Amino acid sequence: MAFASRLASKSKQLCSSQVIMQQQHAIPVRFFGKEAAPQALKGDEMLKNIFLDVKKKFETALGVLRKEKITIAPEDPAAVSQYANVMKTVREKADLFSESQRIAYTIETRTAGIPDARTYLLTLKEIRERRGLFDEHGAEAMMMDALEKVEKEIKKPLMRNDKKGMALLTAEFDKINKKLGIRKEDLPKYEEQLELKIAKAQLEELKKDALEAMETQKKREEFKDEEMVEVKSLDVRNFL
Repeated sequence: MAFASRLASKSKQLCSSQVIMQQQHAIPVRFFGKEAAPQALKGDEMLKNIFLDVKKKFETALGVLRKEKITIAPEDPAAVSQYANVMKTVREKADLFSESQRIAYTIETRTAGIPDARTYLLTLKEIRERRGLFDEHGAEAMMMDALEKVEKEIKKPLMRNDKKGMALLTAEFDKINKKLGIRKEDLPKYEEQLELKIAKAQLEELKKDALEAMETQKKREEFKDEEMVEVKSLDVRNFL
């Protein structure tokens, strides 16, 4: 039925997006000459191995989703926590990045060649916005103010290889973290909170698609007298 196919499609999409995201930086850009021989090349073999790896991870992830119960109830903290735990199991068994790990990897790759602190901070802001994350405490503005203070003190733009200047900036950042109550030892807790927010957002998306699919189905003549079931009573495993 249309509802089953849409719900299955959305569940697989949420799963496959994580698999593909982890592989997106693994394929190098390569051009082959027009006279390239038809035999298998190293580049072809690399692409084949990447495809097989993605396929294996995807099948592993689906295997977990077929076993674990998911309740589509984003308004229920217990359901959100359960879904987050299921997705954690998916990541562990399929060897996928968590959201925090993906962000860290993106930061590492995007900022590797940036020489100055200002461009570095602006790039972090861009990454945050593209990931749909919010600066709830205004930390970015405070960090830019700290940079302004340091650059005013050293009377020049702060470069990342300036050990003395970067030490001054790090000290200012430590003051900001203390003011905001952010401690390094609490990072695992912040990562867990981020994963819960993502889990809730994904459940909201699943619920929205499920409701739309049921509304569409109800308009069909053969289903018009049937009552819509509650979304939270659905078992996603039946649609995979």
